[in-house]
Amino acid sequence: MGADGDRSHRALLITGPVGVGKTSVAEAVGDLLAGAAIPHAVIDLDWLACYWPSPTDDPFNFALELRNLRSLARNYLDAGADCLVLAGVVENRAGRERYAEAIGVDLAVCRLSADLAVIRQRLIQRHGSADDDGLRWHLRRSRELEQILDLAGVEDFTVTTDRPVADVAKAVATATGWV
Repeated sequence: MGADGDRSHRALLITGPVGVGKTSVAEAVGDLLAGAAIPHAVIDLDWLACYWPSPTDDPFNFALELRNLRSLARNYLDAGADCLVLAGVVENRAGRERYAEAIGVDLAVCRLSADLAVIRQRLIQRHGSADDDGLRWHLRRSRELEQILDLAGVEDFTVTTDRPVADVAKAVATATGWV
């Protein structure tokens, strides 16, 4: 039951390794929801943690991200959103539970997957030269996250991103039952 007592609010967290297409797919799911006249918000979780310097014991600013998400989710729900579409990385069950607690509504998790060669190409397009330190870090992090996510099993379902973004978004939206 939603905060207003008569609507069911829901959230979807789209997760996966760096470069798999989380933000693009979340935006496309948002487009599908808008097309179906479903009030929603799309939130890129990376921006909620974008602060420097990071605490030494929290290098990805997860605590700050959750504090910001708590406020933002409440604001969107109070404004009338029925669905929240989140794009970000959740590495373990405890993290999934913390996200669910922060937003305060039912949370489904979709893991996006792609061949690491495809992710590499996407990251090269995003970051440029293979000699770039940022690209090397993202490539390492992508491989690391694939292994972490394989072991963690935080997702409710998985969708491959080996097709156009609009098709991936349709598969995600169909799996949630939202559209």
